[in-house]
Amino acid sequence: MKMNKPLRKPSGNKLTAMLQVRNEAGRYLEAALADLSALVDEIVIVDDASDDGTPEICRSFDKVIRLVELKEPLFGQEARLRHLLWEAAVQTEPDWLLAIDADEFFEKKAQTQIRQLIDQDRYDWVGFRMYDFWGSLAYYRDDELWKLHKRHTMMLVRYMPQYSYFYPAWDHHVPRLPLSCAALQGIGSELRVKHYGWAGDEAARRAKYERYMQLDPQGQWGSLAQYASILDAQPNLVRWQEDEEVKPQT
Repeated sequence: MKMNKPLRKPSGNKLTAMLQVRNEAGRYLEAALADLSALVDEIVIVDDASDDGTPEICRSFDKVIRLVELKEPLFGQEARLRHLLWEAAVQTEPDWLLAIDADEFFEKKAQTQIRQLIDQDRYDWVGFRMYDFWGSLAYYRDDELWKLHKRHTMMLVRYMPQYSYFYPAWDHHVPRLPLSCAALQGIGSELRVKHYGWAGDEAARRAKYERYMQLDPQGQWGSLAQYASILDAQPNLVRWQEDEEVKPQT
């Protein structure tokens, strides 16, 4: 008699990272994929019609088992892009999915702790504290409009084929995981994630500001006040300190 697959496995879970990319060559993609390759079992990527060397970088990593290359970009149709990525990832039959971007990095101790978070049968999603690095890879921004690090962002979820997953039909700022995941039992981890998307120079930040204002001039999908704060001349910055894992004495 064929045994049914358990809904929640307490051990031996396969972890699959999923990320969407566009024109990431020369930025953080190669380092991000190297980090992920040491952290997860498989990687699934949707490339949003890049016209640089992004697809070639993706294909150079053995852990990238699926690369979907779009011919026309879906920027401005973010819900469609998120849905495509989700469908490509779940076709690989993962046990857990990690939704991460090409400019996001876990702190070092995640490599020894991430398995503890997925090899259990008590909760179905995990949130992490996200730190927005600003102007360099040494400082993160900390003020009233930039405080992702003071709450948990859901990035890791158990995949259950019978569960109903859906994304909101938004054009911009669509959550990285389906909204329905939040109805499941989850937990906040104290592992931290470094977001390097704002770590470039002033010109790069201004270009992102102008893109946001073009896509969302009325602040329908985000905060106009936060968009304006991208141009702050002297934001409050805090030096990052890597939390090294304490090794047991021998």
